[in-house]
Amino acid sequence: MRAFISAVYLFLYAPIALVVLFSFNAGRSASEFTGFSTMWYGKALDNTFLVAALQNSLIIALTSAALAAIFGTMAALGMERLRPGARAVLDGLLAAAIVVPGVVIGIATLVALVEVFSFLNPVLASIWPGGNPPQLGLGYGSIVAAHGLFSMALVTMIVKARIASLGRDIVEASSDLYATPLTTFRLVVLPQILPSILAGFLLAFTFSFDDFIIAFFVAGSKTTLPIYVFASIRRGVTPEINAIATLVLVASLMMILIARILMREKKPTN
Repeated sequence: MRAFISAVYLFLYAPIALVVLFSFNAGRSASEFTGFSTMWYGKALDNTFLVAALQNSLIIALTSAALAAIFGTMAALGMERLRPGARAVLDGLLAAAIVVPGVVIGIATLVALVEVFSFLNPVLASIWPGGNPPQLGLGYGSIVAAHGLFSMALVTMIVKARIASLGRDIVEASSDLYATPLTTFRLVVLPQILPSILAGFLLAFTFSFDDFIIAFFVAGSKTTLPIYVFASIRRGVTPEINAIATLVLVASLMMILIARILMREKKPTN
């Protein structure tokens, strides 16, 4: 069993280790290590198209993660006040949103957005004063909407689990002391669930920043970093691509590590 588990982990992580190793290759070949060098990291960061794609990914990831954290927290708080039957139905829908393949979400979001735009654009054209109305289309907004809706389910699950562990005692105690619901939330509930909200934000940011499948369907003319990497790989794998992949890997691992630290509950001290 130990040998089997070791083989599984080797199969999963050996290719990633090779990508990191060949990102420091001095030569231009991505399959033959000729010497140690960090020049490909400098060339990757000097690539204007890469920097533009990185900026797009950062803007989209920050925006979608912020929206997911806000609305996911609101959904988690609202679900705690539902009846058990309705709560079970919504829990199932949240779980389904997480396990549905990304290609299905991408296609469904694309179809829905195209239908919405085909309805709204003529309406805007008919009511816009002076003519020349704005045309709604795929771009930043469509990617943020797709990523935000998916990430909201993830944030809701995380925050809801934290709320369930708190119990109703502290809320009832605050009400007995004549605190308003807003004061109870601001001074009692929010400090307790804030680590989970931040953890959900970081995980949502990581998902949005790394996502290729959903963004590929709804990006329109915008290019995110994963889309740029995919387009570059079609022309051949170079150490520059390995350097980009290594930077994304390090950033993602840091986000996940911070999220895990925030989600870890503090042990009570005697």
